[in-house]
Amino acid sequence: MKDFIAELRWRGMIQDMMPGTEEQLKKEITTAYVGIDPTADSLHIGHLCGIMMLRHFQRCGHKPIALVGGATGMIGDPSGKSAERNLLDEATLRHNQECIKSQLGRFLDFNSDAPNAAELVNNYDWMKDFTFLDFARNVGKLITVNYMMAKDSVKKRFNGEFNAGMSFTEFTYQLLQGYDYVYLNRNKNCKLQMGGSDQWGNITTGTELIRRMGGGDAFALTCPLITKADGGKFGKTESGNIWLDRRYTSPYRFYQFWMNVSDADAEKYIKIFTNIEEEECMSLIEEHRAAPHLRLLQKRLAKDVTIMVHSETDYNAAVEASGILFGNATADALKKLDETTLLDVFDGVPHFEIARAEIEQGIPMLSLLAEKTAVFPSKGEARKMVQAGGVSVNKVKVTAQEQTFSTADLINDKYLVVQKGKKNYFLIIAK
Repeated sequence: MKDFIAELRWRGMIQDMMPGTEEQLKKEITTAYVGIDPTADSLHIGHLCGIMMLRHFQRCGHKPIALVGGATGMIGDPSGKSAERNLLDEATLRHNQECIKSQLGRFLDFNSDAPNAAELVNNYDWMKDFTFLDFARNVGKLITVNYMMAKDSVKKRFNGEFNAGMSFTEFTYQLLQGYDYVYLNRNKNCKLQMGGSDQWGNITTGTELIRRMGGGDAFALTCPLITKADGGKFGKTESGNIWLDRRYTSPYRFYQFWMNVSDADAEKYIKIFTNIEEEECMSLIEEHRAAPHLRLLQKRLAKDVTIMVHSETDYNAAVEASGILFGNATADALKKLDETTLLDVFDGVPHFEIARAEIEQGIPMLSLLAEKTAVFPSKGEARKMVQAGGVSVNKVKVTAQEQTFSTADLINDKYLVVQKGKKNYFLIIAK
């Protein structure tokens, strides 16, 4: 077995750790779990740190359990939240669980015959028949209200930081999560719970419950909450979360997110979100510092994470798509783009709409670019730029001023991409 704690240390992935954790992991193959909130049918990159902890855990020879919080997801974790969450029904939770397991399969080996094969469990399976009276008698009586009130996640809600209060439902969350640890400790010989640093209070409630219920050894480990160098929230963009499911975030947009991180963040993220070993990682960082303009860290980070989450084919397509705006991509490369990626690539460029009927019979290039759209302020300006060889449509240089365009020229039967000069792009949409 590899030294898991040493692995996390150099990667900067340890915030808090209960005494005895390191000794336990050196002693034997150990089972650990991370809880995942199933409130959506896709994980996003905010989940990646916990998932990578499980991945490194398995790579070091230990057994990972991913716990989907079907029961706790019906309540909502108050940690770091300013308002209570919407509750989900069982059918939605089951659907979300299946989607999440499929995504986790890209990070963890669930199908191995090895003793450290990963498992997926759902706490709804052991909580659904647990009556309120039994829970109150067997669990609730063991933890005092004073103990629960001392947790940061609770104090913040009561002391006015969020000024929202807390329902009894949410107040019970740490007992429910704590009981998950009790159940896994008894039934799966699970001796470690891991999570983000905001989960420390919930995790230690679990270790306390195990102790008071006469359970076996139980340890806790958390990683720091991932932040950006500028203080912004990691994984959040103007358009929202960066999801692992291509339905919500295309592989191209996913790839671009990692390509656009700052140098300081790239140095941190390359350690956390890849499998690159320490020596190679430090060498990459030194190379990058010597020539930051080459963006070696961002390129390697974007490559490794995109392949891990999507595929090498998707990575290659994202690189090719990036070349359309930032390189010398060909017309063939442009035509190969699916509609989602094309719209992502040209998300920030001016868009113009024209009626499809106007292009069906063929529309003169000068009329299209200077009258039907505002690519050029006048036909005269358009003529000058064409004569200078500075106009391309769908990555093909326009050489004749009398050229016309029809539906046969449309990409995905809907789009024309106009390039004026080297850097000015426009997207014309036929509707």
